[in-house]
Amino acid sequence: MSSGGVSVAGGERGKPLLIFPCNGSGIEALDCLGDAWRCIGFVDDTPEKRGTEKYGIPVYDRSALKAHPEASVLAVLGSPLSYRSRQAAIEGLGVSADRFATVIHPSARVSPLARVGHNVLVMAGVVMTSNCVIGNHICILPNTVVHHDVTVGDWSLIGSQVSLTGTVTVGVNCYIGSGSKIMNNVTIGDGALVGIGSNVIRNVAPGTKNVGNPARRID
Repeated sequence: MSSGGVSVAGGERGKPLLIFPCNGSGIEALDCLGDAWRCIGFVDDTPEKRGTEKYGIPVYDRSALKAHPEASVLAVLGSPLSYRSRQAAIEGLGVSADRFATVIHPSARVSPLARVGHNVLVMAGVVMTSNCVIGNHICILPNTVVHHDVTVGDWSLIGSQVSLTGTVTVGVNCYIGSGSKIMNNVTIGDGALVGIGSNVIRNVAPGTKNVGNPARRID
């Protein structure tokens, strides 16, 4: 996959792609397309955005998903406040699993021994080493390192400059804040949040919020 700037609507290269929504990681995804993908539109539920353009790319309502059956879909919504509702929101699009895209920035380095699921966005500078398993519906922000034998569960969001060291397990629907470091062999339970810049040295219970150095439960 070679670089060469943003592939936008009207270009000739790359497979057609619809991105949901038109904000946050959806806009950042434009930088990750390389020559492999060509964004033909955003899909967004905000009335004020629909019928406009962003960087020359049209913003549609959900009818675009049926109007452009040839296009793959990348759904990358979610934040520390809304990450637990990601699954319901993405499933609500009614998109079949085989239509979802996996978009990997040309500068990311993914081991041939790694496994990466569908509806995954991997941003610039990410490194994934041997035997790591990345599930479905996951975003990994820039310059994060996923070390050997790490598992990241479906629906999870991984911030920038995160270090997931050897044999870490991140559960389903987790949020790992930017700059966090997770010690080897630690398990982050399903639905848990790790705050920005935290150092996690012990297992994190499911559904909890944890911050600090060392990280401690705050909810």
